[in-house]
Amino acid sequence: MTNRLFLTTAATVLAVSGLIGAAAPATPVGTKGAAGAGDPLLPLSGDGGLHVRHYALTLAYQPKAQHLDATAVLSATATQDLSGFDLDLAGLDVRRVTVDGAVVPFSRVGQKLQISLADTVADGADFTVTVDYGGTPHPIIDADGTSDGWTALPGARGAFVAGEPQGAMTWFPCNGHPVDKSTYDVTVTVPQGYTAVSNGVLRTQHTAAGRSTFSWHESAPMAAYLATASVGRFDVRQYWTGRLPVYTAVDPAEKNDADEVLDQLPAVIAWESSLFGPYPFDAAGAIVMHDKTIGYALETQTRPLYDEAPDLDTLVHETAHQWFGDSVTISRWRDIWLNEGFATYAEWMWDAAHGGATPHARLAQLYARPAADQLWAYPPADPGQLSRLFGVPSYARGAMALQELREAVGDQAFFAVLRQWTAAHRHGHGTTAQFEALSAAVSGKNLDALFATWLYSAGKPTKM
Repeated sequence: MTNRLFLTTAATVLAVSGLIGAAAPATPVGTKGAAGAGDPLLPLSGDGGLHVRHYALTLAYQPKAQHLDATAVLSATATQDLSGFDLDLAGLDVRRVTVDGAVVPFSRVGQKLQISLADTVADGADFTVTVDYGGTPHPIIDADGTSDGWTALPGARGAFVAGEPQGAMTWFPCNGHPVDKSTYDVTVTVPQGYTAVSNGVLRTQHTAAGRSTFSWHESAPMAAYLATASVGRFDVRQYWTGRLPVYTAVDPAEKNDADEVLDQLPAVIAWESSLFGPYPFDAAGAIVMHDKTIGYALETQTRPLYDEAPDLDTLVHETAHQWFGDSVTISRWRDIWLNEGFATYAEWMWDAAHGGATPHARLAQLYARPAADQLWAYPPADPGQLSRLFGVPSYARGAMALQELREAVGDQAFFAVLRQWTAAHRHGHGTTAQFEALSAAVSGKNLDALFATWLYSAGKPTKM
């Protein structure tokens, strides 16, 4: 994610202050799934009792009425004996829930859609959940005052759909923590003249009776927060770079500024592939909206989402996330620096390779900031609270830690670590502890003091 200016209004967001950051209820005795995935920063997010292998989402959206009608079919596997389980869903009205075709009772408690089963699903068994639902989706306010989720744009211009860290639940029922990754089919029907863009490959597109339907398929496992179904009156461009299909959708108001930057996407992908290993997905592209009040871009898998025409550094940053965050996904939100520090460091390396400051110079410039600067407000591997998740340390100090590592182990070992990291955890998960262990193994050096200083110590280090 790239953060700039965040503006929200109470009229356009769904307040969930009673849910965010609250202590997770105790897991009920018996065979109900866990109340959450166990993340201290978002304790209610997810359910530890099931794994969703695949989501099939069928959506119909009316931009003028801002109304969504939808059906979600979740192909799941029980990870324990289950007599019931929870899905994350904020707002919207649930009409019916079935499990393996049988109607089952459900209830709504805060952000949870609680589903009861007549017969226990055995640990390891596959089952299918179908949820019919609809209503007017709204974004939610996070602990830092920003918003994420389904955001309707004014003037019936469409919708900006970005879900980090928890906005996925504003538009589909999900196991909403990134520890659970799934494949996706997303089919969206919109009025003729609009385009609906999601992740992966566009399989079909057709228009009939004044309505256009777009069917997208994401074949690689994806965390729910990286899914999108953004809607707009886009200028669409489709082409190939090598064997990789590229699909870009740009609001016409941003086209002149966006095209020059997006034209460099193939070069950025090729350059990052040379450093990080093969591009991890079977499609690429971008979605460029026209609403600067949103204030951020997001690395939605295969097709980053921008609130306005990106500059080149932002394009480099979000493209780097396809390796760091999307393919290799964090297991707990406290490890967010593994996403943001790496994507920020990719910017530093790109700039250096194109005549800008070296990463060492960037490190020195940042280290010169006073001890009271926000850069030193918390250690990047331990933000401590949700409101700090996307603060400066997660980005800049995370990148500083990588440059310190590079200088300690040398370029050969450093880039070997990056390539081995993306290969070993491709389409899976990675933790800070695993990255530390890999760095030590590849370099043959004891790096405990380095990581203790740059990832875990509060305040400004006494020396660079």
